[in-house]
Amino acid sequence: MKPLLLLLASLFIAPSVLGATIYTWTDSNGLVHYSQQVPPGVDAKRISSDDIEPSKIGTASPIRKTAEKEPETDLAKSAKLIKEKDSKQAESICESAKHSMSLLDTYNRLTRKDPVTGEDVVMTEEAKQAARTENAERVRLFCN
Repeated sequence: MKPLLLLLASLFIAPSVLGATIYTWTDSNGLVHYSQQVPPGVDAKRISSDDIEPSKIGTASPIRKTAEKEPETDLAKSAKLIKEKDSKQAESICESAKHSMSLLDTYNRLTRKDPVTGEDVVMTEEAKQAARTENAERVRLFCN
């Protein structure tokens, strides 16, 4: 029974002990200072931490920016024209781009024919990334 009374008494006393005394003053430059100790030679105002209202944090909701529509690229215009005029060609371009993407994602060492010499040249990682980007754009434009 004694431990229970001791626990209850400590619960009622603890909140009053947690409230700290804070001193505030303004220096000659107009800067406001806060401290738990009174500095010597300063006229400080005594306030209690229980009296300070905590600021609200995170109450402003973020504002979503509306996405601006980008102007249509030449590739998008030509893709639109090809899809309108020749759907078979658009389907062929779509399948070719999907196949290229599959090859680029599957194999690590790929070669291409050099347009000048006609020799097989190993594709660099930068060239593979550029090819991925190009084919992803073709898939986006022709496959829908």
